[in-house]
Amino acid sequence: MTVEQYSALPEPVGGRYELHHGELVFVTRPKLGHAEIQNRLADFLRGLASGRGVVWTEFAFRPLPEYEVWAADVAFVSNDRLAAASRKDYLRGAPELVIEVLSPSNSATEMVEREALCMENGCLQFWLVDPKRKTVKVSTPDRRSITYIEGEKIPLTVPAPGELAVAEIFV
Repeated sequence: MTVEQYSALPEPVGGRYELHHGELVFVTRPKLGHAEIQNRLADFLRGLASGRGVVWTEFAFRPLPEYEVWAADVAFVSNDRLAAASRKDYLRGAPELVIEVLSPSNSATEMVEREALCMENGCLQFWLVDPKRKTVKVSTPDRRSITYIEGEKIPLTVPAPGELAVAEIFV
């Protein structure tokens, strides 16, 4: 399926579609705990992003030009990228910051692929938030990853310098 065909589909009941390698994938709406983590992260990051760009939850983007429309649980997109983006399309390439909150329906293969695709297409940081283990894995384009645990702070560069205590994510 192409992005054009995907864009013509009606919104499904009880979730949304994503397009992965030309295949339609149904994604259910996030459960309460998942949504709370998404919103907590978005609220924190919005304070840092002010004047630099925007932070959204469930943000749709096209990591590759065709056959792909994905949604990040939380995303930061800079003002420059937004200014250059068509309002009649999804963001082309990956957001500068992509945060995925693990849920039981996610497979390890899916998350590894999602991270790689984002990093190869404009992402500066990819976070994998694990509510069960209360950890945050932060990956960068140089293929380095650091996993932060409760009691530690995540040093931030995107959207701006700062830090976030892991414990604040899992209140």
